[in-house]
Amino acid sequence: MPDPDAPRLLVYGAYGYTGRLVVESAIDRGYDPIVAGRDARKTRGVATANDLRGRSFPVADADDHLGDVDAVLNCAGPFAETADAMVGACIDTGTHYLDITGELPVFERIRRRGPDAAGAGVTLLPGVGFDVVPTDCLATHLHDRLPGATHLSLALDADGGVSPGTLKTVLSDAGSGGAVRRDGVLRAEPVGARTRVVDFGEGLRRAVSIPWGDVSTAYHTTGIPNVDVYLALPRAGRTAVALAPYLDSVLDVDAVQRGLSWLIDRYVDGPDPATRAAGGARVWGEVRTADDRLVSRLRTPETYRFTADAATLIAGKVLDGDAPEGYQTPASAFGPDLVLEIPGVERVDLVADEVVARESSPVEGVASD
Repeated sequence: MPDPDAPRLLVYGAYGYTGRLVVESAIDRGYDPIVAGRDARKTRGVATANDLRGRSFPVADADDHLGDVDAVLNCAGPFAETADAMVGACIDTGTHYLDITGELPVFERIRRRGPDAAGAGVTLLPGVGFDVVPTDCLATHLHDRLPGATHLSLALDADGGVSPGTLKTVLSDAGSGGAVRRDGVLRAEPVGARTRVVDFGEGLRRAVSIPWGDVSTAYHTTGIPNVDVYLALPRAGRTAVALAPYLDSVLDVDAVQRGLSWLIDRYVDGPDPATRAAGGARVWGEVRTADDRLVSRLRTPETYRFTADAATLIAGKVLDGDAPEGYQTPASAFGPDLVLEIPGVERVDLVADEVVARESSPVEGVASD
């Protein structure tokens, strides 16, 4: 029987690929989470398989289901469709809110609810998975190394495949455009507008600019006014990114979106256990001023394994009352060394003489690998 006096965590979207991993990780950490989601049959299946309590409700009705819950961990994407209603319900019921989003507009909308959350004594902490824990912590660490930094660049390189939820999010956002932070202001630009060569510690990789959540969160955490983020991709991936704007008129058609969603649910699953165990990811970060430039790197476990571990680690800290109230990022709440609490994470700092000049030099066009 669950301890009636223990803090209560509700995992929403518990039957999705990542949600199931998060539930397993929460159990491993000694929690008895309440599993929840819109689909009653799928929610019941996860609850029965893990001997947990289950609740089925749409996010629009969340107010009626959070009165006895201390924190919600939202794993139901696309978060553009679930976060706003769940955040509102959490503020109304005095429940802390966490999620695993990487969607830039979602971070911005949740940030604007920060004063309301602080007034209600609630923490709003989106992005507690691979999006954006490692990058947010690395950005803050780099800012601590070079406090006067005016420019921050981050890049990612990951093994393994993607989950159905992630693929749906990518397809729903295809062609919507990218963003960078310039002089403290979000500015639109096409996805893949810029290309860089990055040394992740295992040789040079070509990476393209993407609207990762750090374009929002890193500015909030560090105050660095110029932020851009890159993703390492093979040639085929870079070509797909370049074509994304031309897909907008097709992928915005509701019937096509519904058909793609059905195909994804039927045929796509995330990385298998062997891939999660063996895979890894690499994160690179650079800060600079007019006179100085510093680089740091992270190596992490495979992204979905990292997400499950990070999300439940942070949920535990929130349940213990360690998180500041109001809107937070992972590093603003718990500092840059938070990421080092996750098993398998390593951080390396490079000094100026060790930084290869061409590792992060802008490269025109999309050259061959």
